[in-house]
Amino acid sequence: MAGGTYYVQECPTCGRSLQIRVEYLGKRVACQHCAAKFEACDPSSVNYPPMASGISLLARADELIDTVARAGKAISPGATSGSGSKC
Repeated sequence: MAGGTYYVQECPTCGRSLQIRVEYLGKRVACQHCAAKFEACDPSSVNYPPMASGISLLARADELIDTVARAGKAISPGATSGSGSKC
């Protein structure tokens, strides 16, 4: 019984792990679960995930959230943005 060689790649839309045949590398494939179309690429590659991928977008969103969280901790709780003058 001849079977294909597969690798595992995460769907950039729904995040599920998919078994993809090696011969599909570089080609557009569809997720079995959510029907999203994406390029099959080697997850160990420097170019993974592709910039158009939802994974890249989510990773960037996480970076921005971490940056805002760190900036929020740097501001003291009693600080105000007013001039402090009384009327």
